Amino acid sequence: MVSLYDKLTFLSCDGWSCGCPAETAAAFVAAVLAIFFFTWWWAKKITKTTPPLPPGPRGLPLLGSLPFLKPELHSYFRELSETYGPIFKLQLGTRTCIVINSPSIAKEVLKDQDAIFANRDTPVATVIGMFGGVNVAWRQNGPEFSRMRKFLVREMLSKNSLEASYSLRRREILQMVKDIHGKTGSSVKLGEEVAVTTVKVMISSLWGGSSEKSSDLVEMRGKLGDFVRLMGTPNVSDIIPVFAPFDLQGIESKTRNIVVWFYGIFESVIKKRLKTGDDQSKDFLQVMLEMNRRARGDDKTSLTDMEVKALLLDMLIGGTDTVPTTVEWAMTELLRHPDIMKKLVEEIDTVAGKHNLVDDSHLPQLTYLEAIIKETLRLHPVAPLLLPHFSSEASTIAGYTIPKHSKVFINAWAMQRNPELWEDPHSFQPERFLNAEFSYQGNNLLYIPFGSGRRMCAGIAMAEKMVGLLLAVLVHSFEWKLPREKRPDIQEKFGAVLKKMDPLVAIPFARLSDSKLYQ
Repeated sequence: MVSLYDKLTFLSCDGWSCGCPAETAAAFVAAVLAIFFFTWWWAKKITKTTPPLPPGPRGLPLLGSLPFLKPELHSYFRELSETYGPIFKLQLGTRTCIVINSPSIAKEVLKDQDAIFANRDTPVATVIGMFGGVNVAWRQNGPEFSRMRKFLVREMLSKNSLEASYSLRRREILQMVKDIHGKTGSSVKLGEEVAVTTVKVMISSLWGGSSEKSSDLVEMRGKLGDFVRLMGTPNVSDIIPVFAPFDLQGIESKTRNIVVWFYGIFESVIKKRLKTGDDQSKDFLQVMLEMNRRARGDDKTSLTDMEVKALLLDMLIGGTDTVPTTVEWAMTELLRHPDIMKKLVEEIDTVAGKHNLVDDSHLPQLTYLEAIIKETLRLHPVAPLLLPHFSSEASTIAGYTIPKHSKVFINAWAMQRNPELWEDPHSFQPERFLNAEFSYQGNNLLYIPFGSGRRMCAGIAMAEKMVGLLLAVLVHSFEWKLPREKRPDIQEKFGAVLKKMDPLVAIPFARLSDSKLYQ
């Protein structure tokens, strides 16, 4: 039988890829034994609560269920729900985690008791990476969160702002079409092509231009990807805070290095703008700098230096990973279902014709395209467990006690594939959304790819427009074939963003009648 020492050594080193020496493992075990009795006492105490805690696996002292977690958490949580029911408890180190797999129970958290569960259990990587956690996605609920969110939606994500940035999106998408056309007949990694375009659109919208070198864009994409992975990596420092000073996995130091890199980029851009004094520019940066000049005091519309940088990074992360991932999943499903692809092409040809490129004005008429995107997000939600919620006080949900400071996961992925709630849930059927009343606003808890309640995603309008336009242009401008006619797989890779295990590779062929459209 594997000893407790061996189990702990695996967790602290090999199992978490921290590469630590034997002395660190020994220190880890010593600390475990030192707080073992406290953990046992606390576990005995909380099990006597009335109403009772939700059911769940017993786990080990201190570690709880950590050694038994499977990499694909979203599907593993669904497996556990088959044993313990639609709401269950997991003890992960010192953290009590509640997992919800039912829309009716999710409603109690996201709607009925939204104020209690509107906080975040902010991971170490995010606190460091978001300049102290002052961004919108991870900021604690309260007046400062509301102020920042309102500003973000009003200045960057409103209908007027998105319309104002149309020419920027158009310019970068035309360049994408030109680049892909230059690879006609060759294999293309679709996700990478879309990711480059999305980064350029975001940079143009944020600080007014995409003149960065290709090598700089590649480096930025790499840094953003690394940061997202670090945020989604289980961290011993978060689960057992007593180990936080040791940074056993190096996540804190790696995150800090990335933040320093982005800090340099933002500082350079800000200094350049202040030096040129380009007050006529109305990109997102200019609006933030104007608000930054205002005195703090009672002025609720001002921004600190750290908030400016945190919002810039917020937008880069929110727009440059989720959009390409969704487009890649949608193209994967379309190439797996040629009949659906054919219907979409026919719709776009009817609306836009074969003598024009698709633009923003065509999107409201592309109802089948909208249904395809909604079905893609049902099967492949970008954030399968959403961002975890955090209880600010003890509460009762579904007849169970939810202790104060519990981390709450809403398993949107499982809810949107539940055979009791969806007919033939594992099949890709966009038709189910043609006449159904499902929006992205989280009003119907059966379908919440962007969350629900006060902490739902602020960037829905931008994501909807970007995904729709990119997908429509790819399908309309090119005919896509698969290398060796091999049907693409749909194996998932769990993380902060639910990606494909293997990147989608396809071969483009021009299909528009006017070759000038590709120039």
